Amino acid sequence: MIVEVAAAVIERPDGSFLLAQRPTGKVYAGWWEFPGGKIEAGEPAERALARELREELGIEVQTAYPWICRVHVYEHATVRLNFFRVTRWRGEPYAHENQRFVWQRLDAPIVEPMLPANAPVLASLALPLEYAITDAQTIGAAEQLALVEARMKAGLRLVQVRDKENWERKRLIYVVTSMARQYGARVLVNGGPAADGIHFSAAQLMLLRARPAAGPNGALIAASCHTVDELGHAMAIGLDFVVLGPVKATASHPGATLLGWDGFRRIAEGASIPVYAIGGLRPADLDEARRAGAHGLAMVSGSWS
Repeated sequence: MIVEVAAAVIERPDGSFLLAQRPTGKVYAGWWEFPGGKIEAGEPAERALARELREELGIEVQTAYPWICRVHVYEHATVRLNFFRVTRWRGEPYAHENQRFVWQRLDAPIVEPMLPANAPVLASLALPLEYAITDAQTIGAAEQLALVEARMKAGLRLVQVRDKENWERKRLIYVVTSMARQYGARVLVNGGPAADGIHFSAAQLMLLRARPAAGPNGALIAASCHTVDELGHAMAIGLDFVVLGPVKATASHPGATLLGWDGFRRIAEGASIPVYAIGGLRPADLDEARRAGAHGLAMVSGSWS
């Protein structure tokens, strides 16, 4: 039997998030976790989240985005953690159950001990909300590099060098990677070779029998998906994230079957890894994408216009 749990990543604008310490008398007492609690039979996960945070911390949830789901087998139970990212709430968190809590940042030492189920969650949480994809073929290499640098200066932290057919591809990879080192960003290369990781096409993904060992330690492995089967395979072999689409019409794929937000939601629901929405999207689509279960937006022209 799987115990369903609603778990909250309660996030402040400064990037810190709330961790709570399990109180004395509970299993794993003294270990740190994301706040939340058991979903009752027939109870929607979002309603359970609001109830648990009201009881546990005395706050009223105002905005909560469905995120990832992680299954973990403990000695006492198998638990499915349905994570939500809570960005707005009313009230100041207060430890109603006398537990300790901290506002944690990813760039600071993580409190210990953490519940075993949470290590992959922290890695997923480190991924930014935007995944920018180069299009030097259309924009021109010089203009593309200027835009990459301007966006990295402004805070862009995840880029894919996609331009497979561009004769200047090696130079693009080299310069974008050098910029990323300067600004603390990460670069994936479509199909390889790895910089900070590799992004595979859907066709390449389905040929993989296991997560490839590529690039330096901590390299990111990602892929494009269009179907439930492709997303399921990406999860099964342990990729770090995927992009799913197209959600809307794009000039580069004029005849593609569009998912729309309902189709995106149906495929992404319950994913164990972050899923970026892609296809004809702009920054203004972020809120709708997150409500549909997206981690964030993967954009080509939307990142550079």
